[in-house]
Amino acid sequence: MTRPRTMILTGATALTAALVLSACGSASGEEEAAAEDTIRVGALAVPAGDMLNFLAEDLAPEAGLTIEYTEFSDYNTPNPALVEGSIDANLFQNTTFMETFNEAQGEDLVSVGEVYLPPMALYSDKFDSLEDLPDGASIAVPNDPTNEGRALKLLAQHGLIEVTEQPTTLDDITANPRGLEFIEIENASLPQAVPDQDAAIVTAAFAMPAGLTVDQQLLSEGTDSEYYNVLATTPELADDPRIEKLYELLTSDEMATWLEEEYEGLIIPAE
Repeated sequence: MTRPRTMILTGATALTAALVLSACGSASGEEEAAAEDTIRVGALAVPAGDMLNFLAEDLAPEAGLTIEYTEFSDYNTPNPALVEGSIDANLFQNTTFMETFNEAQGEDLVSVGEVYLPPMALYSDKFDSLEDLPDGASIAVPNDPTNEGRALKLLAQHGLIEVTEQPTTLDDITANPRGLEFIEIENASLPQAVPDQDAAIVTAAFAMPAGLTVDQQLLSEGTDSEYYNVLATTPELADDPRIEKLYELLTSDEMATWLEEEYEGLIIPAE
């Protein structure tokens, strides 16, 4: 009489075990699916961080994508984080900056495509126009090769100096007819140089958090700039569906409209 009972208990136990395993398998499968649809992206807070937060809340869920955003405060750390694998992509740099990093560090990060332009501009608290800027004026410029070269090109385009074809340092200035004095400063500190110098060249990523406005600009890059920021990743992830989906969202009409409304022309979406 005990054998049937034993078999019944065994069957019940087996059924319970099967249900537990099934539940565990289902939970595990859901977790794996969630992980497959999650992408970790690094960026500076403004504007890229704001863009990623907008996508995470408004567009990504419908597209089946979960965005985990990691904030960085300078230009020096997002690429090493991407190389070491703590993030899957980053959004803060132009192609020239990325290629300079690759060459210096022996890495092979790749661009998925252009996303937006944070225009570089010459800001001043002391003068209202470029014509008012006196001879011998002190101008703060970025101290890294990519952005310093970009700043020198911008000044050359407006006739303030002459430079070599691909300038990277002050040594590449070939003519300085107005005797301008240049002070090299780290990117993140340039907004603080605006009141201290006659003028300072600052990118939008640092100008906006510091409260600098269009009214303080003496000149600025336009839509023809070659320095649009790109979504960057590793060669292994370049064709990953998550990367492709993220890039589609970043360059969508909805994203472009949000940028125009949020930043009133200070940030230019890629066409």
